[in-house]
Amino acid sequence: MKKIFSLILFALIFLNINAQESEITTYYFIRHAEKIRTDSINNPDLNEIGKKRAEYWNTVFKNVAFDEVYSTDYNRTIQTASPTAKSKNLEIKLYDPDNLYDEDFQLKTKGKTVLIVGHSNTTPQFVNKILGKEKYPYMDDSNNSNLYIITITDNVLSDFLLIVNL
Repeated sequence: MKKIFSLILFALIFLNINAQESEITTYYFIRHAEKIRTDSINNPDLNEIGKKRAEYWNTVFKNVAFDEVYSTDYNRTIQTASPTAKSKNLEIKLYDPDNLYDEDFQLKTKGKTVLIVGHSNTTPQFVNKILGKEKYPYMDDSNNSNLYIITITDNVLSDFLLIVNL
C-alpha cells in the first residue's frame, strides 16, 4: 500500500511539474462595437449603443487577466478596446489587419492572454489564420456580439465562439 501511495504521489508531482512547464496562450477576439453610420465619415466613432457595449465588454472581461490588448488603428476599434485596456492598466497596441498572425505577433504573444479588437471581416479571418482552416465566415455587419476564444497549449489548439449580447 505504501508503495502504491508513493507511486501515485510521484505521478502527481510529475504531472504538476509538466503542467507548470506548459505554456498557455489565449486569444480573445471581438469586433468593434456599434459605430456611427454615415457615408460622410471615413473613420467613424462609436455611437451611444457602441459606447455602452464597449463598457459592457469591460464588464465581461472583468476577471480576465489580460497581458496585452491589440486593436486596428481605427477610432471604433480603439474606442471598443479602451475601457478594458484602461481597467487593466494596459496600453493598446496596434496591429495591421493586412498582416495577421505573423511570426513576430506569435512570438510577442506566446504564453500570454491577449484581447484583439477588429472588424467584421478581419476578426474571423484572424481566428481562421491561427486555426489554420476556414472555420468562421465573415460576421454580418450588424453583429457586434461574437466573442471568439482560442487557447494554445503545447501546440494543441482549442476554440469556441460565444454570443455576448448587451
